[in-house]
Amino acid sequence: MAFDPRTILTINVALALAAALYLLLEWRSARERALVYWSAGFLLVVIGSSLSLLRSYGFYFIGVWFANGLLVLAHACFMLGVARFVNHAPSRLWWLLVPAWCALLPLADWTLSSRLYMAVNSLFVGALAIHAGQLLKLEPGAASLGTRQLHYVLLAHGLFYLVKAAYALAPGTLLDLSLYQGLMIRVSLIEGVMAILLIALSMTGTVRYRRERQITRLAERDPLTSLYNRRGFQARAPFLLADAHPSRPGALLLIDIDNFKLMNDMHGHAAGDHMLVSLSDLARQLLPGDALKARLGGDEFALLLKDTSASAIQELSDELRRAFNALAAEAYATPKPVTLSLGATLIDTPTQDLSSLLGQGDQALYEAKRDGRDQLKILSHA
Repeated sequence: MAFDPRTILTINVALALAAALYLLLEWRSARERALVYWSAGFLLVVIGSSLSLLRSYGFYFIGVWFANGLLVLAHACFMLGVARFVNHAPSRLWWLLVPAWCALLPLADWTLSSRLYMAVNSLFVGALAIHAGQLLKLEPGAASLGTRQLHYVLLAHGLFYLVKAAYALAPGTLLDLSLYQGLMIRVSLIEGVMAILLIALSMTGTVRYRRERQITRLAERDPLTSLYNRRGFQARAPFLLADAHPSRPGALLLIDIDNFKLMNDMHGHAAGDHMLVSLSDLARQLLPGDALKARLGGDEFALLLKDTSASAIQELSDELRRAFNALAAEAYATPKPVTLSLGATLIDTPTQDLSSLLGQGDQALYEAKRDGRDQLKILSHA
């Protein structure tokens, strides 16, 4: 009973339909375009598998040629979904599959050409599945378990169809597409059930992982400046602090905008937002790429650098203050200048005591403001 073609095709239809509906429900919450392509692919599998049952009644054109054409189209949807997921534009050469498939129409004499037909059909499906799997070969840090699983499942699925194509052309093998006769045809039906189940689970896990990453990113980012917020800063700072050494000291800088409230009162909060964004842009431009940049709240920013020195911090501070002060003076006139005060703490030993460092940074920042603002004060971490 397990190898009865009708039973296996019915299982295929049920699983593919469940996968299509489930992916559509995921799309309603995630709004990931790849889910639409994948769901469409499973719907095509549902239609194609249903039409395949008609070949037993002599409807070979619909039950064989058209049904297997939908199988190729379903894998094209899978490939397009993967391409969309990884932001890759597929080559237009893939559109040549349409006229190539139509060219198989003369091979409608199934008793004479079943081998060639199955070989070409399997090559099309195998090529699409393998290409989709190759597109998912992501970096280890960027790929989830679901992504890697989908990568290997698609590759294995495509390789199976390439073997199937070679088997179809091998002499002495029994193949009859119209009656589901032949070992490879029956094995293909079993493989189809397993592939549908694994591909659907992998696709769902892949999209959920991306959505969770996006939620985490939003929770750790300041929506105005796109810098890390206090939560994101506290989560990442220990990795840089643990790398501090007397030969490559780090530094924590706290920045506060002088007369920020005055500017807000005179020019509105849009002006304040503009200067906060301007400061964050300057930090991205002037600081090293591996520096940790965050807006802790209000007009207070934190910068964590590694492998630096007091002279380098002073030079960076002067450049940052000159650029910001010029932007503020040009954009908004105020009775008192809108400038930057900075407090820095040098770190020459590994530490996990971020609270102590922030306290020392606040002390240095307070001294900068007390001594006239628009300057940098540096303390050494004890």
